[in-house]
Amino acid sequence: MKLKILAVDDDPGILKLFQSLVEPLGFQVEPIQDSREAARRILRQKYDAIFVDANMPYFDGFEVAELIRSSPSNRQVPIAMLTADDDVETMRKAFRAGVTIFLGKPFNPKKLRGLLRSMQGAMLRERRRYARLPVRITIQCISGGKFFRAVSVNISEGGVLMEPSGGVAVGEGLSLQFTLPKVQKAISPHARSLRNEPPDRLAVRFETVEAGDHEAIRAYIVTEISG
Repeated sequence: MKLKILAVDDDPGILKLFQSLVEPLGFQVEPIQDSREAARRILRQKYDAIFVDANMPYFDGFEVAELIRSSPSNRQVPIAMLTADDDVETMRKAFRAGVTIFLGKPFNPKKLRGLLRSMQGAMLRERRRYARLPVRITIQCISGGKFFRAVSVNISEGGVLMEPSGGVAVGEGLSLQFTLPKVQKAISPHARSLRNEPPDRLAVRFETVEAGDHEAIRAYIVTEISG
């Protein structure tokens, strides 16, 4: 699956140029001219990186960066700011807003390729962290002294969606134990419930995971993503 980049710039010519340079490198680009629409998508969709112009109508690039950093799904994605201003104060303001890296305007293909290479590791880590892999495994759960068994729907590096919910309320802590396919050892993280989903599912976030258990989950996800 291609890495997905959101590009936000009120100049359609810049967006067209950006898309023509980036998509042949194997990325998927979603170009947006209106920063208000970009804000809506940032709150609804997951991206692997976001490129944002510094100066735009409605929300400028600094405001968009702050929104990204406060969003549920995109708060840790790399943010590249497109700007013709290279003064120190602009850079300080951008870093305070959460910008990761700068790309000067007008930009050239060589610089853009170099920037994407430098960002790709962080983009892949973010993709892996949010990857939800379908898997059916039995999970032994203890919450508030109550024991129950559930079956996973999907798993990520950060948590698991399982059913039934066992009557666990949002915010409650759980002790889990499960074994992943092709992984010999039992994995025993402490987790916290995030939300209930119909008909009777529970999404939990791993809170305390031993290093060996985390590596086992990560290795399983990397192997499955890589095919």
